[in-house]
Amino acid sequence: MKKNYLVFFITFLLVITWNSLDTKACTNFLFTKGATTDGSTMITYTADSHTLYGELYYRPAADYPENAMLDIYEWDTGKFLGKIKQVRHTYSVIGNMNEYQVSIGETTYGGRKELHHQPDAIMDYGSLMYIALQRAKTAREAIKVMTELVAEYGYYSEGESFSISDPNEVWIMDMIGKGNEGQKGAVWVVRKIPDGYISAHANQARITTFPFSKENNFFDKNQTTFCSNDVISFAKWKGYFKGKDKDFSFSDTYAPVDFSGARFCEIRVWAMFRRVNSEMDKDKYIDYVRGIIKKDKNGYAKNRIPLWVKPDKKISLHDVIGLLRDHLEGTEFDMTKDIGAGPFGLPYRLRPLTWKVDSVEYVNERATSTQQTGFSFIAQARSWLSDPIAGIFWFGVDDNNSCCYVPMYCGMTKVPESYAVGNGNMLEYSDNSAFWAFNEVSNFAYLKYDVMIKDIQKVQKELETKFIDYTPVIDLAAQKLYETDKNLARQFITDYSVAQGNYTVKRWKELRKYLLIKYIDGNVKKEENGHFKKTKDGMPVYPAQNGYPEWWYREIIKNTGDKLKVIEDKKTQK
Repeated sequence: MKKNYLVFFITFLLVITWNSLDTKACTNFLFTKGATTDGSTMITYTADSHTLYGELYYRPAADYPENAMLDIYEWDTGKFLGKIKQVRHTYSVIGNMNEYQVSIGETTYGGRKELHHQPDAIMDYGSLMYIALQRAKTAREAIKVMTELVAEYGYYSEGESFSISDPNEVWIMDMIGKGNEGQKGAVWVVRKIPDGYISAHANQARITTFPFSKENNFFDKNQTTFCSNDVISFAKWKGYFKGKDKDFSFSDTYAPVDFSGARFCEIRVWAMFRRVNSEMDKDKYIDYVRGIIKKDKNGYAKNRIPLWVKPDKKISLHDVIGLLRDHLEGTEFDMTKDIGAGPFGLPYRLRPLTWKVDSVEYVNERATSTQQTGFSFIAQARSWLSDPIAGIFWFGVDDNNSCCYVPMYCGMTKVPESYAVGNGNMLEYSDNSAFWAFNEVSNFAYLKYDVMIKDIQKVQKELETKFIDYTPVIDLAAQKLYETDKNLARQFITDYSVAQGNYTVKRWKELRKYLLIKYIDGNVKKEENGHFKKTKDGMPVYPAQNGYPEWWYREIIKNTGDKLKVIEDKKTQK
């Protein structure tokens, strides 16, 4: 068993090695059961990285001998960190969701640099997530596992925010290590999102003030905030905080928000909040997301957006998918509107994130949907069905806006070949890889985005609507099977999930061919009744050549003057 686990992790690490900048490029949205139309909980995660290969991780349940040890490798680099005690039994995990519907996502915020990479620490943030998923049946158990692991083995990573959910509760956690001070572990705070509310985080620590308690009774339903017992005293000892305990703010102390934290990170939270809460769409927080930080007497940011908000109306799975496809549309930061979008409204910008002209620094906006996403998911947990068939891990690879979210039931026992670990990588093309199939479509669409994205959205809507509409029927059949034969029920949801994953990739390959035929050489072939039009002689009808929008031509004139102007022929004089 130990050998198989080691092989899994080495393979896992080789194909997803991230550099330090890439890890600070993720987004999580959190939805409580009282905030959703069907009473499910949902958390989302976009794993944005220029070197991350999108694939679906799977770890089967396993049994281990007494006194077995587990090798820990840092998730970002593959560095061996040490060994920890293995438990006797681990649960199966599909992606970031286990067979009991516990799900965990993350975003890296960094925080105070002197607290990073604790010497001799063994637990990094990635290992914390996946080990907790293998050991916890509820979100509260996952929190207990994660905090006990860092207390016993130390915390190796930078400051990290986590989303932790199960069918009934959704939690947000901020954690950071203690640096090279001879104190093992981390300081942390975790808060339960009130039912009926939503939250989000995107590479900026978000928990500010909170009700401090020295006792953490993780299974007391009335306790909705937990923290390390030295979260305030450690800050005072380090000289970070000198005020009254009731005024202590975790984020403002351990990861003070600055221009980049607001403009590049919190703007993603605000963009989601404003689309579901009308109060957030007003100008109250506009300076903050522009990067203008207003501070109080303690030096804390006083114009921050709230940790959670209540949506104006309940949110559906369709709504959540739409929120993941945001490019700051409808705001002054709309990435489809400025000249950087080019003539075809491309809402993406080449990196780096900041750039200089004449020694003046400028930014590219950083929206939720971005071209370098490796994978993203919506982990949907439902309390009214048996766990293995209740949890659905809606999974997509590549850019949120041009991917397709496919249902993967949390109790499945294998993944589709097209999404499996090892089927291609960032340096090796695979014709049967979901990641490469979706990238071929999206990267081609970037050439003429405003028209090509509409064709992509038609196929997205076709598939995602079908998957969502089929769900009640699949649920019913699976639940009936589960009541008489649990293994057969798992085989059923596995077969369904695998079939939908592989079919989606097949459909996307067909879409790629269609787009190539329709838009080759910048032209647009004409269609009629779902077919490309032909002349009566069977030849292609001459394609549309729509050129550029007028505003773009005017920009060309500004740049070139009369150089491109047509010179009229003078009449021959008699």
